[in-house]
Amino acid sequence: MSDFEASPRTTVKRLPARAAYDHASVYSILDEAVVCHAGFSIDGKPFVIPMTYGRRDDQLFLHGSVASRLLRSLAGGVEVCVTVTLLDGLVLARSAFHHSMNYRSVVVFGTAREIADGEEKFLALETITEHIAPGRWSASRQPNPAELKATTVLALPLKEASAKIRTGPPKDDEEDYELPVWAGVVPLRLTPSHAIADDRLHPDAPELPASLAGFTRERK
Repeated sequence: MSDFEASPRTTVKRLPARAAYDHASVYSILDEAVVCHAGFSIDGKPFVIPMTYGRRDDQLFLHGSVASRLLRSLAGGVEVCVTVTLLDGLVLARSAFHHSMNYRSVVVFGTAREIADGEEKFLALETITEHIAPGRWSASRQPNPAELKATTVLALPLKEASAKIRTGPPKDDEEDYELPVWAGVVPLRLTPSHAIADDRLHPDAPELPASLAGFTRERK
């Protein structure tokens, strides 16, 4: 895949060697994460809202109630900064100063547009649902006209974006390697537990789908 063109806002200035501007790195992080944070400003006041999302090709889809201040503002042309972070481990150094984390993160800037076309809106909602749990869209009741009317869906073009990634062991000052202090990495991952059936599950409902029984956020 080609690279994003680094902008003044997406250029990583602190530890630039950790930056990634290629589509493959950015999209793999977006596709594995579940929650993004959307930051915007209204009347000089900052807001950051956690949201679910979905990606299809070069667009990121956000959705919510038509009453949402965030979505109303973004649909009106307010610029947004969307961030996603995957925490892969705690990096424990010999010195407190050099403690860190292994992570993969993405920052996206842009102006979203509201999706008005019914077919495109339906497809965007399918994308978001499938991002959360693959196979779920066809297994569940899909939105009816009233629900579609009550939902705002935005498309954010993925044009101005970058990733920042840290991997590997701690990096201590050379003299600190002689200290008798344990150092290393504590790996972290998002691991689903066993699914819990709803108490009001219909008696004729099928067993837990295989796609959920083996559910994982790690993308192949």
